[in-house]
Amino acid sequence: MHSDQPLPREVKVVDTASLLTLEERARELSLNQRLDPAWVLENAAPDEAHYLWPAVWNSLSHCPDVSRQLRCELLITLRAGERVMSLLDVLPDDFDSLPRMTSCEVGVQGSQLLDRVPSVREWLLRKGEGSSGQP
Repeated sequence: MHSDQPLPREVKVVDTASLLTLEERARELSLNQRLDPAWVLENAAPDEAHYLWPAVWNSLSHCPDVSRQLRCELLITLRAGERVMSLLDVLPDDFDSLPRMTSCEVGVQGSQLLDRVPSVREWLLRKGEGSSGQP
């Protein structure tokens, strides 16, 4: 997938191990939108699926050697069964290699959840933990 292409119109499904890999890669590359991998490891349900929806293309003006990324809306299932929303910048080749969601019904339900679930920051504030999930 080349970053000069139109925004992909597909939802990707990631397991927790793959999500951790994506978060670690985003951190290594200093991408703008990411969570602390330690927070993901501690809070994401290990055996549940998480979902990525491409939202916009993003570029790093301070790192011209890093290709454009897909800024994705991320729906994370937490250990307690709650869901939270975050953003994650993903390189196009990494996004392309992820499994595609094959159920339209699950995709629609997930999309509706994105509008109703708290962001990671809101969830942390409600739990009294500040914003420690943010980089």
